[in-house]
Amino acid sequence: MTRLPIAAIIGFVITGAYFLAAILAPWIAPYGMAEVVGDSWAAPSAAHWLGTDSIGRDLLSRMIWGGRTTIFIATAATILSFGLGASLGMTAATIGGWVDQVLSRFVDLIMSIPTLIFALVVLSVVPVNLWVLILVMGLLDATRPYRVSRSVASDIVVMDFVEAAQLRGEGRTWVIFREVLPNALSPLVAEMGLRFIFQVLLLSTLSFLGLGVQPPMADWGGIVKENKEGLVYGIAAALYPAIAIASLAISVNLVADWILNRTTSLKGGRGG
Repeated sequence: MTRLPIAAIIGFVITGAYFLAAILAPWIAPYGMAEVVGDSWAAPSAAHWLGTDSIGRDLLSRMIWGGRTTIFIATAATILSFGLGASLGMTAATIGGWVDQVLSRFVDLIMSIPTLIFALVVLSVVPVNLWVLILVMGLLDATRPYRVSRSVASDIVVMDFVEAAQLRGEGRTWVIFREVLPNALSPLVAEMGLRFIFQVLLLSTLSFLGLGVQPPMADWGGIVKENKEGLVYGIAAALYPAIAIASLAISVNLVADWILNRTTSLKGGRGG
């Protein structure tokens, strides 16, 4: 059995800890998400391990609840963007012709507009809630998985084992999911990790700008926004969520890199 490298272990531990805390938030958070329990920006103490925020809420509890919200929205948006983009990309590469041209030109049009600006425009004119955020973030980001999956699938569909499956009379769904997808896993897995990180950063940016998760709900970007003025006075409340965002991004990257190397070595150039 191949031993896990240290980097992968670190990535799994940190990522797993964040996801476990998100799942167990109702049971491990010392206080409620919006519960005021002390003075503004109180120093860390036995009662409040990270101190309190700008209006006296327990910062550790806000971090735990905010992590739950951030991870849930980012995960759901990643699944939506990756499922839609990758399936359309492989379909376009497999069918080709006018279907490929129409889908690819539409994706090019969407990608010509910066994702953040597009999201800000859309969210400024619609009511913002968790499901709207997931839908907007997932749909706007589906263009990237589309481009990657189409590029990879275009190289695979011309291989002998795919042509053999088509000659056997296999349908397009079979070809896509049984021949193309297994041989495209390595770059797609790596891309999925990157898309999750992008969703975390996009959500945090939207919340920092006031168009993401709305108070009194918490997410890491919103916690940075709520406490940024404290940095002027040497209060570190805004740094904790920033560190959480950075460490989650690094840990997910470490896991994605290991999976990429693992799937590449297992596939070893073998056909479907």
